[in-house]
Amino acid sequence: MRKTPVIVYKGAELAAYGFGDDHPFGPDRHDVFQAELAKSAVASAVSYGAPRTATIDELALFHTPQYIDHVSRMSEIGVGFLDAGDTPAFPGIFNAAADVVGTTLAAVDEVMTGAARRAFVPIAGLHHAGRDHAGGFCVFNDCGVAIEYLRKKHGIQRVAYVDIDAHHGDGVFYGFEDDPDLLFADIHENGEFLFPGTGSSGETGKHLALGTKLNISMEPGAGDADFAEAWAQVEAYLNDARPEFIIFQCGADSLAGDPITHLNYTEQAHADAAASLCGIADRYARGRIVGTGGGGYNRHNLARAWTRVVQSFVET
Repeated sequence: MRKTPVIVYKGAELAAYGFGDDHPFGPDRHDVFQAELAKSAVASAVSYGAPRTATIDELALFHTPQYIDHVSRMSEIGVGFLDAGDTPAFPGIFNAAADVVGTTLAAVDEVMTGAARRAFVPIAGLHHAGRDHAGGFCVFNDCGVAIEYLRKKHGIQRVAYVDIDAHHGDGVFYGFEDDPDLLFADIHENGEFLFPGTGSSGETGKHLALGTKLNISMEPGAGDADFAEAWAQVEAYLNDARPEFIIFQCGADSLAGDPITHLNYTEQAHADAAASLCGIADRYARGRIVGTGGGGYNRHNLARAWTRVVQSFVET
């Protein structure tokens, strides 16, 4: 029987989420990835989905009304910063960020309804945005909204959020730090050397969620062998937790040669992690997994790493 297709999302609306051609998070990231995927061996095995815009009510599943209003006002002003200086405002940034969230929710819906076996959204995984603030180039946290959306719309409680971006997914972690049903596993560069400076191994959740989260920090220069060792802990954690749905933030800034980080993975780390998660999803979550691109500022790296993730989604 032919497998239900993998859906990859593309469109000018996604590409619009970026901070200018001279910024690490520029709008070209979308097209660089899509060009690499188009010439890959799995190009004919994927379907393409169109972006959609999240509603205010959907954004409010994770974000506070006051913060949503703040982004709306700054989007109209079109200058300044949404945070202390990392995340610039530009005219229309509200709609661009809402399109990222809406597209991730579209991917969730396609996977939950069975229209897709897996789905991947390249310009997404904006994991630094908190419930009431922006951070680290992230305006709205599409992953955080998706977790709440899975619960409210689809009745999924035990969501696993897995993050291999070089930066700690602080917006998701602290947004669900006291939630025992949100499974959180994050492999990232040691916060002593990299923004946001969080994610130590001692951060395992609070209150009823104490001991339910997994943070693994890697020293600068860590490579594929180090990643594989850390990944074994993630696999054991997820096999024990048995998630109902997996959200995979696969930032490519953990590859060697990224201009703002210090890890030395190859794209094989992303391929292996994606294949492993597909197996776990098949065992416990009816195959349901959505991948989000996350960070990555070396264009060759992100194009190859994300393409290998999609390849694993297709072939596993």
